Amino acid sequence: MQAESNRSEVRLSGTAASPGVARGPAYVLFKGMSVVPCYEVQDAEAEIRRLEAAISATRAEITLLRDDVARRLNAAEAAIFDAHLLVLEDVALIDDIQARVRSTRLNIEHCFKEGAQHYIEIFENMKDGFLRERAADIRDVTGRVLDRLIGAQPSRPAPARGGRVLVARELTPSDTAGTEDDGMAAFVTEEGGRTSHSAIMARALGIPSVVGVVGLMAAVGDDDAILVDGEDGLVIVNPSAETLEHYRARELVIRTRRDRIMAEVGLDDVTADGDPFVLQANIGGPEDMDDVASFKARGVGLYRTENLCLRLDRWPTEEEQHAEYAEVVRRSAGAPVTFRTLDLGGDKRLGALEPEDNPFMGFRAVRLCLAHPEIFRPQLRAIIRAAALGPVSIMFPMISGVEEMRAAKAAYREAEAGLAAEGVRPASPVRLGAMIEIPSAVAVADRLARECDFFSVGTNDLVQYLLAVDRGNQKVASLYDPCHPAVVGSLRAVFTAAAAAGIHAAVCGELAGDPEWAPLLLSLGASQLSMSSSALPEVRFLLRHCQKSELDALGERVTASPDASETRRILREFAATKMRQR
Repeated sequence: MQAESNRSEVRLSGTAASPGVARGPAYVLFKGMSVVPCYEVQDAEAEIRRLEAAISATRAEITLLRDDVARRLNAAEAAIFDAHLLVLEDVALIDDIQARVRSTRLNIEHCFKEGAQHYIEIFENMKDGFLRERAADIRDVTGRVLDRLIGAQPSRPAPARGGRVLVARELTPSDTAGTEDDGMAAFVTEEGGRTSHSAIMARALGIPSVVGVVGLMAAVGDDDAILVDGEDGLVIVNPSAETLEHYRARELVIRTRRDRIMAEVGLDDVTADGDPFVLQANIGGPEDMDDVASFKARGVGLYRTENLCLRLDRWPTEEEQHAEYAEVVRRSAGAPVTFRTLDLGGDKRLGALEPEDNPFMGFRAVRLCLAHPEIFRPQLRAIIRAAALGPVSIMFPMISGVEEMRAAKAAYREAEAGLAAEGVRPASPVRLGAMIEIPSAVAVADRLARECDFFSVGTNDLVQYLLAVDRGNQKVASLYDPCHPAVVGSLRAVFTAAAAAGIHAAVCGELAGDPEWAPLLLSLGASQLSMSSSALPEVRFLLRHCQKSELDALGERVTASPDASETRRILREFAATKMRQR
């Protein structure tokens, strides 16, 4: 097999966003900023009417795109464009732009560009990766409106030539959705992460994708041969003959492995010797329930209820919350749904929240809710009303100890009693649990367990707080290491305390969906794992081919491991061995 270029091979690393391996000539997408004029106007209200017309036309355009994606893919992917439509309804954004026109007497195109850029920068500067990636969605929508205002024709991101690798600094969901008919081989971007909407679209389309590739745009030119490894997050420019030969064999292995994994999606969640385990899904709203059903999750282990607040950028009413919660419980069809009460503050902020010097250790999550019963009570009532339709649990985030858990339970009992007086009761008792994500909760886990019906470990924050590492800070991000013995020891202590109290312990953080970590979590004592729906098939497959005795031995080896690097080696070797056995 011949190499596709005489130029030297270049290897770049990024984040694996959509699995698979693909290669082809590069199509480099350069998106220039539209030229926007700036001039004085006599009639500010006429400019505002032009804005309203552009928004209306953009709304119609996005609605058509959403309906097309729903027809070609499914409702979950189409829901991405529902979020785009919400940008067009954002009162803060529109009011700001209208105020700019009236105060400056400058044309609407200029004012819209200035206002939209300010809004985008707010999201780009957020520490939370999920929220930071929403800046791409806002840029997509506002760019469409601006094109309407200046009369520019939106262009397709790539020519209709199949087998190409689309290379860009950033891709919007509109770019990604429009490429299926072009037969694009893969997507690669210099910016973005696994939770960006374009990455979600790539996974839905089954197209390999790598994101966050530093130096990509400088290294790749049009028609360069490029190989994309969506398994390991590797981009190879001008691959050598040896590299191509290696990947030809690897592509067959990957396809075979994926077929084996997907063949077990509907099988029982039991180990090879019949020991049951429970796999559930993390969701942000009703739009995620199609994937929950498709990947056979045994219910919802984490419902991020704050997503509704963030979409609206205000406190939702009881009725708005109940409508969403009830839909999820109905669609869960008798499988349990676990609601996390509002986890706001820190880097997930509404305009209504005052800025803080140290928000991650400040007025957030259950602390905020307990201080504001006018916010907490409507949410609890909405959840209890939804519980009349099926089994529901509630977990309270950032619990630091027994007193906070008791206060949260008291707030629940008050809401429950109020609804009972109105004749509204849950179909079955609502189970109340604590999220274990800060060190003080680990330290008093034995006492806290006596106050709870269950624990759910939020590993993302637990690792961050245990190791005093802000994983969003590039200077210390390398120190964010779940394999640290302190993390492993803390997890075992939490699971042991839960077992002693006769309650179950779940894990709902990122580690639960990591195939290398899932066996260890079960071996340490977790009884349920909750993850993104797309992670379910591989985790299920791996656990189904483990013996309980093997899991027990794995837990003992890791507990005795002297350092993080040894733990990492043990976990990788165990997972690789299990994948090779079938």
